[in-house]
Amino acid sequence: MRRAGSRGASGSAVTGAERTDWGFTMAAELSTSINIKEPRWDQGTFIGRAKHFFTVTDPRNILLSNEQLEKAHRIIQDYRQGVVTPGLTEDELWRAKYIFDSAFHPDTGEKMLVIGRMSAQVPMNMTITGCMMTFYRTTPAVLFWQWINQSFNAIVNYTNRSGDAPITVNQLCTAYVSATTGAVATALGLNALAKHISPLVGRFVPFAAVAAANCINIPLMRQRELKHGIPVTDENDNRLGESTNAAQQAISQVVISRILMASPGMAIPPFLMNTLEKKAFLKRFPWMSAPIQVGLVGFCLVFATPLCCALFPQKSSMALSRLEPELQEKIRASHPGVERVYFNKGL
Repeated sequence: MRRAGSRGASGSAVTGAERTDWGFTMAAELSTSINIKEPRWDQGTFIGRAKHFFTVTDPRNILLSNEQLEKAHRIIQDYRQGVVTPGLTEDELWRAKYIFDSAFHPDTGEKMLVIGRMSAQVPMNMTITGCMMTFYRTTPAVLFWQWINQSFNAIVNYTNRSGDAPITVNQLCTAYVSATTGAVATALGLNALAKHISPLVGRFVPFAAVAAANCINIPLMRQRELKHGIPVTDENDNRLGESTNAAQQAISQVVISRILMASPGMAIPPFLMNTLEKKAFLKRFPWMSAPIQVGLVGFCLVFATPLCCALFPQKSSMALSRLEPELQEKIRASHPGVERVYFNKGL
């Protein structure tokens, strides 16, 4: 590997293809000035964030082997230290970054659980949501699929939490039991009310339960952030302290994104399935109802997941004046001139 700052024969930095004394052309070393701390596309625009999250949530990333993940990890870690892998192109660097980002937590650097990664959102959610919407009529089915859904959500919320402070097993178990119990109780209550309304409206009960459950599950699984705050930095990533106000904004944005993320997959298929179940095909092959519904949900989620993740910047920000008074004083004393702080909102 070659160190950053490699120079050509003239003493200038090598930035493109270079001709040798023998007339052969050799590949130039990749520049080390590419800022891979930030996404490839402008995160100040919705389009830029959408392109970023279409890459982050790509389901194909969960099929990558440990060897491929470790190779990407090595490329990124070396590049951050000014070491360029020989023959590496800019496109390969960005591909390595997105593989790295898809599997390793941005704050802790730890490899994330496979089913908790954002790249697992589409295949996991299409299966769980499709089954919730297919088997919503009986209490045991509601109980089982809502438990499965909230258990999955708990894993996702923990895996994609903001900050690098550890959470104890006791805190994790308490949060999981509270969140799952609350979500399942909400689903059962809504399902009981649905018995007195039309079958079409009843199909929307799972969505109402999921929306309510997100408002319960996410804050509970990330309650440590609400109590102790999440790291806030200046625009140059210098850590300034921990803020509970920033945590409140981060979690609120995630709750809104998750509810809207579930909306198309849980709002569009009910109308289609209500029509399809009246047709001869599903009357003849009723067992096809679940696969069709799962497929419809999956199609919606392929687009809804990245687009709703893109509603708010991953690197969120807020004015210094909105932080806790004591933290404002601390920052003004140690970093005068800072008027805005930044933080990872989580997913």
